[in-house]
Amino acid sequence: MTAPEPAAPSRRAWLKPALLALAIGAAAIAVSLLPVERIPDHVATLGTAGPVAAVAVGATLLTVLFPRTLLSLACGALFGALGGAATSLAAALIAALTTFAIGRWAGREVVAARLRGRLARVDSFLARRGLLAVVVTRLLPLGPFGLIGYVYGSSSTRLRDFAAGTAIGAAPSSFAYAAIGAAAVSPSEFTWVTYAPAAAGLLISASAALYWRHTTRREAAAATPTGEPTASKPTADAPE
Repeated sequence: MTAPEPAAPSRRAWLKPALLALAIGAAAIAVSLLPVERIPDHVATLGTAGPVAAVAVGATLLTVLFPRTLLSLACGALFGALGGAATSLAAALIAALTTFAIGRWAGREVVAARLRGRLARVDSFLARRGLLAVVVTRLLPLGPFGLIGYVYGSSSTRLRDFAAGTAIGAAPSSFAYAAIGAAAVSPSEFTWVTYAPAAAGLLISASAALYWRHTTRREAAAATPTGEPTASKPTADAPE
């Protein structure tokens, strides 16, 4: 007689991610209606407080799925290559931790209740290879920066792996795009130093992708039925 009761917790569990999706959508619409292109001008008038304001504004924009590439370019144009890279990376880390926390609050209950089959294997893989997985997804353009944070928050990835992986994976592109943004304002600064971060980021991304492919194939091969003993399938003449 108690069979219908589990439906209520299921509906409540879906309420959080539904509210989160609505909130992100509403915030994204609001940002699209604001004069975002004027934000750099306002930040530039703040003087020494400009980088702090840029970090706060940038982190907020990233949580509503604003492109991190544009943020890094703008920071580079405002604060130079190194200052812009530091500013955009700080904003990215704050946004990453924020989206991870919100994703864990909103989506983990729903995901954990449905960990079966392939989804369970993916979640288990992220728990074991959390740091590498985060580094690869941050290096490669697999999706909006903020969205990836929400997704990882709903997985079993540990916070320390997510934070460290984000810092490692987001650093090369932060320096690369900030250097390009700085060079766009001051073309004379567009030297080999500008290309170095981009080249390093490309090399790291390719290396991480190859290593990811190698490790996932190796683990998949180890998990095939041929690698499992027949102890789980006793023969007919085995003693009871």
